[in-house]
Amino acid sequence: MTQIIKGGNLPVSGEPMRVAVVRGADGPGVPEVDPAALLLDDSGRVRGRSDLIFYNQRAHATSAVALLGNARSEDGRLADWLEIDPERIEPEVARIVIAASAEGGTFGEVPGLYVEAVSTVTGRRMAVYSVDDDDATTETAYVLGEFYRRDGGWKFRAVGQGYESGLPGLATDYGFTVEEEEPDAESAVAPPPAPGLPEAPPPAPPLPEPVSAGATDAVPEAALAPPVGTPVSKTGAPLLGTFTTRLNRLPTDFAADFPVFSQEGRGEDVVRVDVPVPAGFAVVDVARVGDSVFDVTALDHRNRARSPSVIHSWMEDFNGRGLVDHDGNGPLRLRVKGRGEWKITVSPVSVLREVSERIEGAGPDVLAYAGPAIDLAVRHRNSRNEAWFRLESVRRSASRRDLYTGYRSGRSTVALTRGARLLVVSCDSPWSITPREVTPHPNRREGEIPPFWKRLR
Repeated sequence: MTQIIKGGNLPVSGEPMRVAVVRGADGPGVPEVDPAALLLDDSGRVRGRSDLIFYNQRAHATSAVALLGNARSEDGRLADWLEIDPERIEPEVARIVIAASAEGGTFGEVPGLYVEAVSTVTGRRMAVYSVDDDDATTETAYVLGEFYRRDGGWKFRAVGQGYESGLPGLATDYGFTVEEEEPDAESAVAPPPAPGLPEAPPPAPPLPEPVSAGATDAVPEAALAPPVGTPVSKTGAPLLGTFTTRLNRLPTDFAADFPVFSQEGRGEDVVRVDVPVPAGFAVVDVARVGDSVFDVTALDHRNRARSPSVIHSWMEDFNGRGLVDHDGNGPLRLRVKGRGEWKITVSPVSVLREVSERIEGAGPDVLAYAGPAIDLAVRHRNSRNEAWFRLESVRRSASRRDLYTGYRSGRSTVALTRGARLLVVSCDSPWSITPREVTPHPNRREGEIPPFWKRLR
């Protein structure tokens, strides 16, 4: 029996699923309903801003949770869809809360509200929870249910809890905070095509296929070998010396320099960076030969993976760059997951390219910026389903903000306020970023950023 009541729970399979937030009808007097998902750790709190998936941030960095869009049935019902792939969910995530917010009214004015989970593999209904009319009255945000880990698997619980403070109040209860400086984003990408209603779920999407890095068909074997005569550490890993020439204008106190470290290997391994890396940011370059998912994650002093991943990519035979925020508790250690040969190089942020002119890339990268307020013209190209592009801003305080998230191919212009920051690109496709001077606008002050909760779609 898949139908459960408030407080009930039942097991669900670990296969990919689509979750629909459905209401009976819309029209005059019926508020607009927006679904949301929050990824929580074992303390019941989000780990950061990226763990909230909602109308202004439509996918998680791991692609484990994403908003797809909505669809209407012949009888007037409207369903908003989310997609969840349990296999991509990070081990640190213990629960996924499914919620919704109402704009222009309350949930007491939303008829026939229910949530349903459907397998994308078989089309089988896995769980259904209908909200009683008496349970939804003056609330403007509502927690419908949650998926949680139990005995190595997943279960779904019907929650049915409302919030009169709306989505900001709900998110705050789960540890989500919005700092005084708002995110540097001025537009959002349109959602991909939505599937149908729960009774007739669409066929399961194809599994993501590794894509080529484009101009680079393979990483030459020579790229995996250190230069002849390179000094090595006591572990055999080459030490490439101290980087003394700065390639960007980041302040010297943004992150300290240190000797460049490099190590090569094959398959899964833990890389112990055998040079004194100070607490703060460091750059991780990866040259990889292989065709499976490849993931590099920093480990803390208790041997637990830290979030987010330094690099997570499906690209075949790629060169990529990621960012790690070292906590300074002992040596920096990186866990490598993936098949094939690889070479990892750890460098200070002084090696990063600065966004002073058009920059092109293919795959994950990290850039630097230190200057006045500007606009960035962002372009990305990918025809593969479930392909996402993400651009983040990372300040000296380690606060991360999404500047832009795009699906498949797209373009946008985002605003950067004045100051030094790192720009993190997460994608498996070609892209370009072009800086432009801020264009004066009669209704826009220089550097003005819209509020975080303002719907940007």
